[in-house]
Amino acid sequence: MEELTISGFPIELSEKVFQKVAEGIMITDLSKRILHVNPAFEIVTGFQRDEVIGHTPKILQSGIHKGDFYQSMWTEVQTTGEWQGEIWNRRKNGEIYPEWLNIMAIRDNGGEIRNYCGIFTDLTDRKSAEKELKEMALTDSLTGVSNRYDFAERMQQLLKTSEKYTITHSLLFLDLDRFKQINDSLGHDIGDRLLVEVSQRIRELIKNKDIIARYGGDEFVIALSAIKHPREAAHLAESIIDALGRPFLLNEEEIYISTSIGISLYPNDGQTADELLRKADKAMYFSKENGRNQFCFFHDELKPSSKRHVVLESELRKAIELKTVKMVYQPKIDIVNNRITGYEALVRWESEKLGQVSPAEFIPHAESSGLIAPLSELIFEKVCEDFIQFNMERGNKAPISINISGMHFQQSQFVSTLKSVFERMNCQPSFFELELTEHTIMANGTETADKLNELKNLGFKISVDDFGTGYSSLSYLHRFPIDYLKIDRSFISNINGIKENELIVNAIINMAASLQMDVIAEGAETTEQVELLRRLGCGIVQGYYFSKPMPAESVSYFVEEWNISQQERV
Repeated sequence: MEELTISGFPIELSEKVFQKVAEGIMITDLSKRILHVNPAFEIVTGFQRDEVIGHTPKILQSGIHKGDFYQSMWTEVQTTGEWQGEIWNRRKNGEIYPEWLNIMAIRDNGGEIRNYCGIFTDLTDRKSAEKELKEMALTDSLTGVSNRYDFAERMQQLLKTSEKYTITHSLLFLDLDRFKQINDSLGHDIGDRLLVEVSQRIRELIKNKDIIARYGGDEFVIALSAIKHPREAAHLAESIIDALGRPFLLNEEEIYISTSIGISLYPNDGQTADELLRKADKAMYFSKENGRNQFCFFHDELKPSSKRHVVLESELRKAIELKTVKMVYQPKIDIVNNRITGYEALVRWESEKLGQVSPAEFIPHAESSGLIAPLSELIFEKVCEDFIQFNMERGNKAPISINISGMHFQQSQFVSTLKSVFERMNCQPSFFELELTEHTIMANGTETADKLNELKNLGFKISVDDFGTGYSSLSYLHRFPIDYLKIDRSFISNINGIKENELIVNAIINMAASLQMDVIAEGAETTEQVELLRRLGCGIVQGYYFSKPMPAESVSYFVEEWNISQQERV
């Protein structure tokens, strides 16, 4: 090839640039015949240099763009000296691909156009990534159905279209019954596989025009569009209940579940997706509270029950302000040496308007309403007050364990707040143990490890609560400064009847010993359970077998009675 000069630059300089850049480059003459291309051009298009020299760029055209597109493109090049934009071309193998193309007119010293230069970037990977990201943003990664965001967008479009016509839709809100029990006893892997199969069975029952989404952990929502009568929603609900009532075969084991369903109707029950969801959710809870494994349409009689959430928050705020929550304490027993080795502090609350409220209700409510931090601080104060007032440190100097909310633990000020409370109450952290769930500890590993080390340096002992229900492994837990593992009560309650539970507990005890961690079994209620735990080598046991949770003023009496009973045994 003869030496080519472009705007006075020799080909040697051009070649050096061509060899280095990742973008494809093509040089043409005034007639748009290709004079030169770089290696990146060959890689992207699949054409060798000799195959395109002398041809026009038409050899790359995909057929997607019409003639006026190219005419407009070259008009702009002639007018402004440049054009850039996205264009679809064709590789040598016939594959059509997107690229970002920049065309420049190359002028000589006299201002006359001598050549055209096209520089392009292959957008295939970016387009694929964008498509994948879009799918990820709109799809539940576990089940493959829509997620909450996609459901909200599609519902908004559906309802917007429905404003022009008289169309009825129904919204079904599903919650799986006893799913947490399956997760706790069989593990998250089985739980995840169950959710996948549940979604598959539901998808087989709905049409393409309908919308299904996973709305929460074990919650699904379905928008049944353009129905002629509410009985269509009832029929679908019955079909779903029947489909999910059939056994699921997972790990060669039959698993049975059921579902509670709430139904709302558009436009009768609401004009927006939020209204329809809220009312279907209320109907679902009504189904669950009245026997489960059934469906219920939203109706006006359900409305008063929603006031409980408003009253609950108001009463809880008042309880925090007036400090009316109380603590009770359940002893932990060293069954090897028959001595009291600690107590777990448990919060109790009786509202004037609602009566006795379960921690299983007001703790999650506190977390969702932003009250968990002040409630937790109040609990810390109450425990410290009881510790000092009733001389609990003299009861065998047994430490008190305090349950920590995962949501509170994740807050950046958690450690400093806890330290401040104990300093203000003049209590030594070395007399206290902090219980965090397995899930809380395993989340944000590095940050969690830093916080736990700070707490250990202050003197606190660390315990993993509900161990065995999460996704961690003992070999991973050694990275954290943990003193105790508490085996979840779901394994203990059936340890004498289910051989698998006994094997799991035995494995945890042996592996924990190898990592120099003590094991606590919670939920023991019978002699048989305690004796089996003793044979398996579990050192510490907690449960109703020894004592129900008691108020702080009763702790000293329990200690006296325990010491007397041990002396009588001797």
